[in-house]
Amino acid sequence: MSLTTNPNVLKWVDEMIALCKPDKVVWIDGSKEQLAELTAQVTSLPDGDPNKMYHLNEEKLPGCLYHRTAVNDVARVEDRTFICTKTKEEAGPTNNWCDPKEMYAKLTPMYDGVMKGQTMYIIPYSMGPVASPISKVGVEITDSIYVVLNMNIMTRMGKAAFDKLGDSNDFVRGLHSKADVDPEKRYIVQFPEDNTIWSINSAYGGNVILSKKCFALRIASFQGKNEGWMAEHMLILGVQKPDGDTKYICAAFPSACGKTNLAMLIPPEGYLKKGYKVFTVGDDIAWLKPGKDGRLYAINPENGFFGVAPGTNAKSNYNALASTMKNAIFTNVALDNDTNTVWWEKLDKNPPVNATEWKGSKVNGPEFIAEGNTLAHPNSRFTAPAENCPCISPEFNNPDGVPISAIIFGGRRASTTPLVYQSFDWTHGTYIGSAVSSETTAAATGAVGVLRHDPMAMKPFIGYNVGDYWAHWLEMGEKLGDKAPKIFNVNWFKQDENGNFIWPGFGDNMRVLDWIIKRCEGTVDADETAIGYLPKKADINVEGIEDEVTPEIMDKLLAVDKELWTKEIAEMRRYYNDDIKAKGGNIPQALYAELDRIEARLK
Repeated sequence: MSLTTNPNVLKWVDEMIALCKPDKVVWIDGSKEQLAELTAQVTSLPDGDPNKMYHLNEEKLPGCLYHRTAVNDVARVEDRTFICTKTKEEAGPTNNWCDPKEMYAKLTPMYDGVMKGQTMYIIPYSMGPVASPISKVGVEITDSIYVVLNMNIMTRMGKAAFDKLGDSNDFVRGLHSKADVDPEKRYIVQFPEDNTIWSINSAYGGNVILSKKCFALRIASFQGKNEGWMAEHMLILGVQKPDGDTKYICAAFPSACGKTNLAMLIPPEGYLKKGYKVFTVGDDIAWLKPGKDGRLYAINPENGFFGVAPGTNAKSNYNALASTMKNAIFTNVALDNDTNTVWWEKLDKNPPVNATEWKGSKVNGPEFIAEGNTLAHPNSRFTAPAENCPCISPEFNNPDGVPISAIIFGGRRASTTPLVYQSFDWTHGTYIGSAVSSETTAAATGAVGVLRHDPMAMKPFIGYNVGDYWAHWLEMGEKLGDKAPKIFNVNWFKQDENGNFIWPGFGDNMRVLDWIIKRCEGTVDADETAIGYLPKKADINVEGIEDEVTPEIMDKLLAVDKELWTKEIAEMRRYYNDDIKAKGGNIPQALYAELDRIEARLK
């Protein structure tokens, strides 16, 4: 019994049924009864079944479930991820490209009869509040109950999405099958021109929750270019001041740069006493569209958090941990068999003695760790409802979104980049976004300090040519004019000569947000330098951390070393020419002009 009369949906679903040949088809209406029935099915599978999920301790973790994926299927696979556009140039140098006809021809036989003996689930969902003019509808077809239960947390799932769609053809078609979970035949493929995503031979969240990076960034960035809006890998937060006024900020950082921590920031004591509050609108993805008043408005298209578990604890991110305490799904973490609760590295200092590690072996936790193993996989995850977050914004479900005053970029840089600076204008800000990069740590590659370019923190997620993406940013700036958000760059990771971080970070990043907001309001002045506007030393509030951030340290944090910046500009020129232009990226002339201007100012 289908949930819609939309002819476009029905035609596509019929084609997918004919291709995959399931024994049974279930339309997902999002009702509590249906979800309870699916949960009962998946938790009653026998131990050893790769699809099995487990109930956790109902008193300590009510409504929470646990799942393990195959050992070969634990993360996103960038080398198996494709953008299939008519020409290679449209995909650009940052994407793996294949001709759509060729890719359909390769994958269609893999899907032929792949669901024989199984149930096909048809999941309608809305990205963003159902009533929002910024939101969009997707339909994911899958053979995995794990996917259905995750999609229920991550999206607004169910019949309401079909009601929103009506008879329109503007929906994203997602087809997923676990198949044999064969890494050699694993493909995560986006067809932007067809509004289509095909994923096969994976059962890991990042590859199979097709609403997430596949739709919300790769497909949506392409849609945004064509429709005059933006899909960005950005958190959205609100800072409420003591007078009740709230300013909203978007921020983009490469991985391991504290994005979730900033999204759920708890202000330092001094700010809390004065009445400041920070609200989370989103921790990962922002869809941005000009509103009726000409300002840029953002929604979080998601309805939950898909967070990395290891390293999350009450001190590092209290709000993220609190979000996982009910109705969450844990994947590839460890089990404490005595309490039937979960554990991961850095949750606390007490690994369970009677543990099941993430691959499923029963071990003595402390001994297992002492031998150099980890109980939880380093990329183990929690899928948690946003409504659980103690600091979730009252505007989270506002269909109009929230007005954005500032956009922040940042990376992990030991020396070159100051704590914070502001771009001269939107075009210069777009250049700053294109220059986002992080230095590798020893753990990542064995080589320390190697620059990894990650423009706008979007490198793996831009659904088309990166040069055209930058051009779209410039177009959006022209459209917004003087109502465009101000653009800033931050660096929490500056180091002294001994390799120690000199800024305390975490909640103290509020002090930098404070300066950014004052700049947006025009209430503090700044020093004009070759690279942008820098804070006057006295304007970063260090009350309560004076011993840690002395005037000498502040000088280091705000220093602009001309020699290092001259090297930086030379490296950006090399990056534009060798990594982007030489490989088919269409770099806007305005960005080369920015490089020239910075170089001239440095001289």
